[in-house]
Amino acid sequence: MTKLIIQIPCYNEERTLGVTLDELPRQLPGIEIIEWLVIDDGSCDRTVEVAKAYGVDHVVRLATNQGLARAFMSGIEASLKAGADIIVNTDADNQYCADDIPLLLEPILLGQAEIVIGARPIREIRHFSPSKKLLQKLGSWVVRLASNTKIPDAPSGFRAFSREAAMQLNVFNSYTYTLETIIQAGQKGMAVTSVPIRTNPVLRPSRLVRSNTSYVVRSLLTILRIFMLYKPLRFFVMLGSLPFSFGVILGLRWLIYFGFGTERTRIPSLILTAILILIGFQLWMFGLIADLMAANRRLIEEMQLRTRRQDYDS
Repeated sequence: MTKLIIQIPCYNEERTLGVTLDELPRQLPGIEIIEWLVIDDGSCDRTVEVAKAYGVDHVVRLATNQGLARAFMSGIEASLKAGADIIVNTDADNQYCADDIPLLLEPILLGQAEIVIGARPIREIRHFSPSKKLLQKLGSWVVRLASNTKIPDAPSGFRAFSREAAMQLNVFNSYTYTLETIIQAGQKGMAVTSVPIRTNPVLRPSRLVRSNTSYVVRSLLTILRIFMLYKPLRFFVMLGSLPFSFGVILGLRWLIYFGFGTERTRIPSLILTAILILIGFQLWMFGLIADLMAANRRLIEEMQLRTRRQDYDS
């Protein structure tokens, strides 16, 4: 029997949660059991009361507001413990069209993907400003480069996970899980795909994107951190190549002048050359050490996966 759990991270969502739950399915083809799970991320309104009134099967309560990423992971862990074969994540503001959930499930049920992400029609969303649409495209492009995937809408929170994929997820950033999980899945070799989905009229402003500048800075820092975590050698080699290359160019320039017998000694250029080459070499060494640490991290993740399988399957 295939069990689907639809999880909804919530923080003070009493006004919109009921609308979202009204749209969620209780029966779908190919799914024998459908349950709902709400993660209360330290809400101080009636979010939990609304969830219970609508017959939500599971409520996970966090004592304090810990952020979207941690609420998401709390839901994933609770869903796995509840025996979910597939987990669908959606937002409490009814942004995503629940009728498209079967589209998310199909690639997983057919064994074609382990993670499926709903791609919103960004160009058609009226409440997205032109700058936000551009930033969405730019961010998704950077994620595609870092993750080796072909996901057109990386920030989308409407996504489905197989049980095996959900067990392998680890989110280190407290801001958002959307970019990190894609990069992590791509680097681990999971089958990740996307399907076009629809969106509903906006019910409230986004709480995650308070300003475009803040969102871009935080997203870039997240991408940079995850890229360093999963591709440390490549990152530090690229970073160290910049000062090393400039140092080599300055060194060649000094040798040319020295070969032509110039009267100036150009000692400052020679010192700068040595400094730049040493900086580049040290960054390469950092990359080598980080790569060795990454190998150890992969072993720890394999042990963690085995432990999760034993805990959740029991």
